[in-house]
Amino acid sequence: MNDCTEPVKILCVDDERNILQALERSFLDDNYEIVSATSAAEGLRALEESGPFQVVISDYRMPVMNGVDFLKEVYARWPDTIRLVLSGYADVGAIVAAINEGHIYKFIPKPWDDEDLRLTIQKSLEHYALQKKNRELREQLDAANRSLEFSQSLLGTLPVGVAAIDEHDMITYANERAVKLLTTAASGIAGENVAVCCGAALGGLVEQVRRENSISIEIELPGGQCRVLGRDRAGTITLVFLGAGA
Repeated sequence: MNDCTEPVKILCVDDERNILQALERSFLDDNYEIVSATSAAEGLRALEESGPFQVVISDYRMPVMNGVDFLKEVYARWPDTIRLVLSGYADVGAIVAAINEGHIYKFIPKPWDDEDLRLTIQKSLEHYALQKKNRELREQLDAANRSLEFSQSLLGTLPVGVAAIDEHDMITYANERAVKLLTTAASGIAGENVAVCCGAALGGLVEQVRRENSISIEIELPGGQCRVLGRDRAGTITLVFLGAGA
């Protein structure tokens, strides 16, 4: 079963047309688009003009540019494409020695068994889908981290104190103004227990926010008297401190 949600395109590169025809026949029962090329140069053009391809199968022995060198170029320009090299057993030693250079996923021997080849392609497509998913997750994480960094930078410039407390009563964020209001400590308070770090009064205030979901109350803090706005969202308490020079 194919895990790819996009149409599957496979590029086959071999200087012998009968091999290309045999590869195409191997996939007659599969819903793949097969594109053939008779040289590495033609294969690169196909990748440029008709890509993206999930899988590239290349013969090892080809004039001008052999299969490993071709797949090295494919990896450099289209790193997500899964690369397979096809050759006779006489070339196994040379291919194994160079397999990491082209980041080759698998060696396919000539002659091949059609069912084995189809299984290899299926595994290649699963690997492609996993790579794509992992890349998307990394991109989402990077975007979230950039957003968090921007948000914290923005919060740090606000003329009010802002602090966040998680479901375990740990302070996960406090801007500079909040730190001055909440404690006499010279350094940051993120990672500390709110009651231990800032006193029982603030710990009780956090519990009140959990019970009532939101509050607006006057409280005496180490940094002075101020009004505190509190809100509980999915277990995370956000406190905004107004007054005491804010």
